[in-house]
Amino acid sequence: MMVKRSKRMKTMVEKGLGTEPLTVAEAVAALQQFNTTKFDQTVEVAMRLGVDPKQADQIVRGSIVLPHGLGRTLRVIVFAKGDMIEQATEAGADEVGGEELAKRIKEGWLDFDACIAAPDMMGIVGPLGRTLGPRGLMPSPRAGTVTPDVAKTVKEYKAGKVEFRNDSGGNVHAPAGKLSFAPEQLAENIQALIDYITGLKPAAVRGQYVKGIVIAATMSPSVRVAA
Repeated sequence: MMVKRSKRMKTMVEKGLGTEPLTVAEAVAALQQFNTTKFDQTVEVAMRLGVDPKQADQIVRGSIVLPHGLGRTLRVIVFAKGDMIEQATEAGADEVGGEELAKRIKEGWLDFDACIAAPDMMGIVGPLGRTLGPRGLMPSPRAGTVTPDVAKTVKEYKAGKVEFRNDSGGNVHAPAGKLSFAPEQLAENIQALIDYITGLKPAAVRGQYVKGIVIAATMSPSVRVAA
């Protein structure tokens, strides 16, 4: 079945991006031609990796604080008790709690971007896996969101920390900022993501690890980036 493109998208594609991969700086310049909407579009990096997502030792997952943030303030919640409640609150957490917070989530409240938990709260957080997991919000030691230093982690997410994990096709998608960023800021964020994910190559992977990279804004064609 033929998919019809909107007139706007057709015009953008006809501007011509070519088929050859570009440097990050060139790709950002090309992408910023499409800053024609009334809202500030989010820029995303997508990397196609030569991993087998079915193998636990080939999962690519991590987090990084971008040099220039995301262009928006993330809403962060924390599961903690005792002194950590005050520490998380002072660090800028939007919500801090325990069983009552878990109950709100079970009832459907998901108005947050990141979820952090102290290790001694996982008994309460664990049952939320079915709700938080599919949305990429489940706290995890590997992602750094299960931590005894909740205050530090809250500050990192408020500063623009990005969490990612490969999908079932072996692809990693992660936001890198806003289309309105200065070109050099957006390029530095994108390069930081690419370098970090490239450095996470699992030892079990054989052959080519990074098979393709593209960047795209919310309402733009994708632009290929040289690996």
